[in-house]
Amino acid sequence: MRSLVPVLTVVAVIVALWYAASVAMNAQWVRDQAARAGEEIGLSEILPRTMSQERPVLPAPHQVAKGLWDGVAGQKITSKRSLVYHGWITLSATLLGFGIGTGLGILLAVGIIHNRAMDQSVMPWAIASQTIPILAIAPMIIVVMNSIGVSGLLPKAVISAYLSFFPVVVGMVKGLRSPDAMQLDLLSTYNASRSQAFWKLRLPASLPYLFASLKVGIAASLVGAIVGELPTGAVAGLGARLLSGSYYGQTIQIWSALFAAAVVAAALVGIVGAIQAQVLRRMGMAR
Repeated sequence: MRSLVPVLTVVAVIVALWYAASVAMNAQWVRDQAARAGEEIGLSEILPRTMSQERPVLPAPHQVAKGLWDGVAGQKITSKRSLVYHGWITLSATLLGFGIGTGLGILLAVGIIHNRAMDQSVMPWAIASQTIPILAIAPMIIVVMNSIGVSGLLPKAVISAYLSFFPVVVGMVKGLRSPDAMQLDLLSTYNASRSQAFWKLRLPASLPYLFASLKVGIAASLVGAIVGELPTGAVAGLGARLLSGSYYGQTIQIWSALFAAAVVAAALVGIVGAIQAQVLRRMGMAR
């Protein structure tokens, strides 16, 4: 209970500030409507009206919570209005892109630590690739892949992989290089080969770094999947919900989709964390 008090206090402060901001930002519309109707309204009338607008500038927390509940539990999961349906579309691209990005990142990291030429050539290019804004490169990837007849899930997965591979590369390289000189020298005295040193020392030592980078990578992968849905005019996915909400001024829909994406990201990071705890515990590396 003592540990929950600070967390609940911070949450309460955020909710209070959110309500205050929604009243301040939505009050002007209420005043304009009252002026057109020739009414004079006070603060006691402004407050409830700002809390019940259909298209508020900033939805109140209870409006977002209701929109999220209606999108998850108030619709059939096959409905185009269901956040579960749209979340699964985005999650599919996220997992595929995360798998591609993780595999590519691990392979590049292994090559970088074993090949000096790759270390000096591939790593700078990997760093430089992350300076390109994803909103600029996403339409290019979609157009190029559509021109060769590839559409649907794979282009979004490629964008997702683009964002997720870099944290894996950096974390894996750091982890594979984490064994100190004494440990490497000990293996040399045992006449261990490079492959034996990799499997018995470098790889186990890299796992804490790898899992830390996977947590970052899977969250970035979800962002990539959502961004990949924006330039395609997609009709399904959390990105499509954000896009349609912005077209029609449905701010509650936008915020509900954002919170749904946050919940999915938190769940994915939590799953990676649970796997990390189990693996490191079995290896005797858990703290």
